[in-house]
Amino acid sequence: MDRLLVITIPVLSLLALSLLSEVHSTSFKIVNKCRRTVWPGLLSGANTAQLPTTGFALPSGASRTVPLPRSWSGRIWGRTLCGHDSQGRFACVTADCGSGKLECAGGGAKPPATLAEFTLNGAGGLDFYDVSLVDGYNLPMLVVARGGKGGGCSATGCLVDLNGACPAQLRVATGNGTGRGVACRSACEAFGDPQYCCSGAYSTPDTCQPSAYSLFFKNACPRSYSYAYDDKTSTYTCAGADYIIIFCPLPYTRDLFFRKFGFMSQKVLSARKDSVQLPLVNKTTMYIMSKYASGASFSGR
Repeated sequence: MDRLLVITIPVLSLLALSLLSEVHSTSFKIVNKCRRTVWPGLLSGANTAQLPTTGFALPSGASRTVPLPRSWSGRIWGRTLCGHDSQGRFACVTADCGSGKLECAGGGAKPPATLAEFTLNGAGGLDFYDVSLVDGYNLPMLVVARGGKGGGCSATGCLVDLNGACPAQLRVATGNGTGRGVACRSACEAFGDPQYCCSGAYSTPDTCQPSAYSLFFKNACPRSYSYAYDDKTSTYTCAGADYIIIFCPLPYTRDLFFRKFGFMSQKVLSARKDSVQLPLVNKTTMYIMSKYASGASFSGR
């Protein structure tokens, strides 16, 4: 009997450790480098359980780590300019999730919103992740994989503030549109045209091509999703990593960023062929900022 206990206890311990690693094998460290409070929202995908927290306040300079199940899919975004209305409902000017509370409780971000999207432990045991501007833009965001053992594990995101440079047709501003820019809509949301939404007759990669509006986002943030079929230069993979998600990161180029923070080596970064040519900040960003800050308009595609 004693021998059975001696054998059983280590087995149970190993089983418990295995179950624990299955339940919490990945974590997101969410960091706010913005000058104001950001209210992160988290939404689990279909057939994926909601996380213990789906929304919280993150003051400027603060961070919070959220543990995740081993197999999880969903998205994370930042809500801005939040507070309670006269009826006591919690609401945000940008990326509100419609729950009326601090927690999003299964509600997604109302466009425009910068989205970090994840599928953990997907095909081949890889995590798939991206930063998407398909639903528009409201905050700079950076995703960094740490401790990954497979895949390219490249950083991705949009490091620049596009609200001031947003084309007039897409601009969202305070004061009924007369104040400062706080977000930048997608052309799909702004116009509802199938050619911009990749719907109807434009629902395939062959028929839905980049528009002048999506190229505005792509030129400034070359690693981010800019329209529905922008997969080749926008989806990244890693395995066994934890992730740092930073709101309002400093706008470093790829080389300067990794030299300063040392999150991963250039050798790892170069494992993806497209990463060599794609900086985190495009050299044309300052040109775009100056060209469209005055509200210059686009015409055609």
